[in-house]
Amino acid sequence: MNAAVTNAREKQVRIHWAGGQVSTATVGSDWLAAARTAGFIIPTGCLGGSCGACEIDVNGTTVRACIATVPASRSGDLTVELSCDPSW
Repeated sequence: MNAAVTNAREKQVRIHWAGGQVSTATVGSDWLAAARTAGFIIPTGCLGGSCGACEIDVNGTTVRACIATVPASRSGDLTVELSCDPSW
């Protein structure tokens, strides 16, 4: 593994969760694990990315937490909100 890949995996970001919790997570780590560590509950369904129950908005971009990983952030901070689908 090259040094750039190793460094990207070791970088930490600060996550501001809905409700006010703040935690840190390693870039590339699992969203559901990062949420558990912060005491934040992300609803889940299929855990395979098809049902959409685990959708979260990360800095305004909707991702499915069960199949996505914590991204890098230039500022070092990410803001997470639970997605709201008005058609449900």
